[in-house]
Parts: sequence; structure tokens; C-alpha cells
Amino acid sequence: MTDKKWFSDARFGMFIHFGLYSVAARGEWYASIGQVPPEKYREYFETFNPVHYDPAYYAHIAKQAGMKYAVLTAKHHEGFCLFDSAYTDYKSVNTPIGRDLVREFTDAFRAEGIRVGLYYSLVDWHHPDYPAFKDPFHPLRGTSAALHESCDFDRYLDYMHAQVRELCTNYGKIDLLWFDFSYEGHSGPDWRAQELTEMVKSLQPDILINSRLEASGGCLGSLLTDAPSPWAGDFAVPEQIIPPAPLKTPSDSPVCWEACQTLNNSFGYTADDHVYKDSRICIQQLVNCVSKGGNYLLNIGPDANGSIPLQSENILREMGQWMKYNGESIYECRESTLPVSAFGCRVTARDHILYLHIMQQPVGPLPLSGIRPKDIRYARILSTGAEVEVLTKGWAAENYPDYTFISLASQANETQLLPDSADTVIKLVLHRPASSL
Repeated sequence: MTDKKWFSDARFGMFIHFGLYSVAARGEWYASIGQVPPEKYREYFETFNPVHYDPAYYAHIAKQAGMKYAVLTAKHHEGFCLFDSAYTDYKSVNTPIGRDLVREFTDAFRAEGIRVGLYYSLVDWHHPDYPAFKDPFHPLRGTSAALHESCDFDRYLDYMHAQVRELCTNYGKIDLLWFDFSYEGHSGPDWRAQELTEMVKSLQPDILINSRLEASGGCLGSLLTDAPSPWAGDFAVPEQIIPPAPLKTPSDSPVCWEACQTLNNSFGYTADDHVYKDSRICIQQLVNCVSKGGNYLLNIGPDANGSIPLQSENILREMGQWMKYNGESIYECRESTLPVSAFGCRVTARDHILYLHIMQQPVGPLPLSGIRPKDIRYARILSTGAEVEVLTKGWAAENYPDYTFISLASQANETQLLPDSADTVIKLVLHRPASSL
């Protein structure tokens, strides 16, 4: 069985959506949504020249943010390849930039000690053997141009499998393969998924594969059952949503998962999308994922020139400042086995330590349920090491015996504000592992 520990320990990764759609600047689904004709899309191919594409800089930003792995779109639904595939001319080396952008990505991120993953779309709107007329997403769906199409889907599958083999053969050790996506008529056996999975694992024995050989962003697949399919993958990937609870099978076995999220409302660069989350929201989303046993894959969408939008950079830098002092509460952490809770808080855990993430200013001492004062050896603010008082007497402790109260205020200042309004982390060190309490 593939070792998932590095993935579950990493918790925080970077998603990079980049392709011809970056030139159109209307998002990665523009070809489908706009039903863009092939001749229009050809203009993007002939002028694709991202002179500021700099994966070494992307890797630097990712490392500063505290990200431990990264995933690049080697080929999105549009069919354009950022790698030098022997099976198509529709690739970056044949555009004005004239370079293998996947190779540059893998080299740069490995140099920073960041694990590398590649996204590969099972869907292909450019390949002549990918059916268009009746497909619900193809740009040529329902058009006269596709009415009399003559497709050989097996020939497309041969092409797709061959390209995946290239990615698993020509770019060194790949830590993660991110397929996208399955839908009605194109799922599991339709992709020759068992053959594909076996081929990938034979070439990259330690690689992790996501669940989308049979799932989509809204459907998580058979990983959440007690009898997953042979192509179910190693981790589920809910998209633009954080599950309300840890993902588990009916027999209560934990399921490895990763939420992929955007910084604004788009994965691919969208010029008029300025609805950016701030770093406070992103930090809280990261903590929310980890508190439920999941990872957080946060996307950047470089523009047509290859530059990261300034808003994205600023958010990641601010997250990095928080991670610098609070990363201990994220890396190698899991959901708590103790039912500890408090209003406006999340809990992450490891061994005999609970990390209480306070995201809302409490009124007076903070009441915790699910833990007793005698179980706590000591409490500290993680970012500064300052002691936090666990109350064992006083009006709060006496009137609410089922709660443990912690106070962030000194005697001289009973209304002290949270040191970090995004998330103040309290490190609760227990006398013994939480599982034994």
C-alpha cells in the first residue's frame, strides 16, 4: 500500500493553473462556457509567450507561505500541454516561449525541497477523437461542425495513456498525480482506469493518485465506502468546499482527503475577478481542513505573461508570516480524538498536544468542553510561548463544573484582545496522549 504519511503530514500545498486560457483571461473553463471555436483558440496558441513564467520564483513564494507540495496543470481540459509530449504538436515547446514548462516546474520545486505533483485532465477538447457533439462540456457540443464527427475513443485513450506514461517516465520522481475529472459516460472503466492505475504505479511506485478517475469535485467516489474500486485513488478531493466533518467510511475508517480552493473565485487567471479572500480567511480554511484530518491545496493562477497576481502574492506572504510562528499546529497534525470544543475555535492535535485555534474574541475566560483542567499539564500561546492560565477556581470554574476555562488576560487587563485576530493558537500540553484520557 502506498505510504500516505508525507501527504497527511504536509497539510498545505500550492495548486498552479496555467495554460492557453491564461491568455484569454476568462478562467480555465472559458473554451467550454463561451463555446469558443477552434480558430479563435488557435490565436492563443500562436501567441503564447509567458516571458515571466518563473517556477523558481513560484517555489520561493510557496516555501515562504509554508507549503510543502505543489501541483501544476500539465494539461487541462483544453488539451494544451505544458510538457514536450511526443504525441502532439499542441504543446508549449511549439509556441513562442519554446520551452518545456513542466520540466522547469519539477526542477525548481524540488530544488526548494517541495514535493511535486502533476495535474492531468482526462478530458481533452482539442483531440479529434474526444467526442464533442453530445458531450455536455465540449466547446463544439451541439454544433454543426461536430454533427458528423467520426471519433475513435479507444484511439484517444491510447493517446491519453501514452501521455501519462511520459509524465511518469520523463520527469523524475513524481509525488502526486492529480487526474481531472469523471462524469456520466466517462468514468472508471471508460478511461481504462485499472490499466492506467497499474501503469502509473509500476512506473512511480510511491506516487499518490487522487480519486477523480471515478469522481468529480462534487462526487468523492468509492473511497468513502468499505469496498473502494481498484481505481478509487489514494485521496478524495472535494472542490471549493470543506467537508463539515472528517471523511470516513461506513465502518469508521478515516479517508485521506484534500480540499482544493481558490484565492479569488477562479482557478485559471481571470482579469476581472478581484473578489479575493484575505489571508485571515485562508488561514482559517487551512485550520478547518486540518482539524478534520484534511489537506488544503490553495490555487494561484498566473497571468498570460506568467506573473502571479500581486493580490495572490500578498495573501501567501501573510499566510507565511502566520505559519512561521504557528506551523507546528498544522504540520503532522490531525483531528483531535478528544471532543474538545469552544465557540469560535478549531482544534488540531498530535500525540499528547492539543492546539486550540481561537478565531473569535471570547468574552471573559474561554470555556472548553470535552477536557478537564487536571488533564492539562500546561498551556502556552504558540507564537510567543507566553503562559495561558487554566482556571481551577473562581466564579467561572465554580458555576460551570463541566467546562474548563482558560484566560488570555492578565490580572491587570481582564479584557485583553487576541494577539492574532486571524487565529491565536493555544498549545495545550496534556499529561498523557489524548487517546488515553
